[in-house]
Parts: sequence; C-alpha cells; structure tokens
Amino acid sequence: MAKQKSNGPTWLELKPHIVDMDHKQLTKLVADMYRFSKDNQVFLHTRFGIGKDRLAPYKKTIDECMHPDIYSNKPIQIAKAKKAISNYSKAVGDILGEAELMIFFVECGNNFTVSYGDMDEGFYDSLNGMYRRAIKKIFNFPEKQQREFRDRLKEIIISSSNIGWGYHDILNDDYYSTFPEEE
Repeated sequence: MAKQKSNGPTWLELKPHIVDMDHKQLTKLVADMYRFSKDNQVFLHTRFGIGKDRLAPYKKTIDECMHPDIYSNKPIQIAKAKKAISNYSKAVGDILGEAELMIFFVECGNNFTVSYGDMDEGFYDSLNGMYRRAIKKIFNFPEKQQREFRDRLKEIIISSSNIGWGYHDILNDDYYSTFPEEE
C-alpha cells in the first residue's frame, strides 16, 4: 500500500483559487506576500531582475553561513547556504549565477578553514560535493565563460594545500579528472 502524505493543503488544492482571481486580486496577493517576508522580497526581486546585483542577497547568506563571525558565536550553517543556491536557481534558473554561487560557497568555506583552522570531515565533504557540482556545471560552458570559473577553482586548490581530511587531494583529483589538459 502506498504511503499517503498528510502535510496539509497542496498546490492542486490552491490552484483553482488562484486561477479564479482577477488582475487586481492577484496584484494584492503578491503585494501581501511581498510584505510578509524578506525571502519573498528577495525571490521577487531576483525573478524580475530588480536591483543592481541579483546575486548579492544569496552571496550574503552564503557568506554568513559558511564564514560566520566566530566572535559572535554564530554557527556554520551548510544546509542554509545550500538552500540559498537552490532558492536562486528556483527564482531564475540562471546557470552562470548558479555556478558563481557554488564556487562562492566553496571559497567561503575554504577561507573559513584557512582563517580559523581545521574543521571536520562533514564540512569538507560538503565543500568537495559543491566543488564537484560546480565543475560539472561549468564543464559545459563555452571556453570563454569557463576561464574565469576555472581560474577560481584552481585558486581554491592552491589555497587548500595545507588543509587535512583529504580535502585538498579530492579537489585536485576532481579538477584534473575533468580538465586533464591542464595537468
């Protein structure tokens, strides 16, 4: 027997109510949702390209999560940083922006370790996993678009040379198995 979800109302139940709304009602609904949360505001700004840098709020979240201020007892929040990348992707589906955020995620985590010392295996597994995802994404970009990203990926390898847990070795292996012509 299939397991039934009991998570409450679904989109299928909501959709008929939305479809029946007129333009004025939809506009009011979006305005109410906009005022309701900062996340909704960021989503709408990103979706419609409002603001100077639509990556900025996502980078801010990633930086705060992956390189927190240790003097204010803020924890590293890997899941929240990953969610920022996912939220950006859902808002616009921009693969260049996604690659930028993925590499930024690894840069922030890498810089945290360089600044404050060795972390644990789970932390490095997250960085290696995101690095691998970024490589796969940029591998299919045209050479001109790849170059800047590849330079940053190599810089991460260089700066990680004294970090433990096999982190540096995995970065190195992932990069050069994808781009063997650079060895």
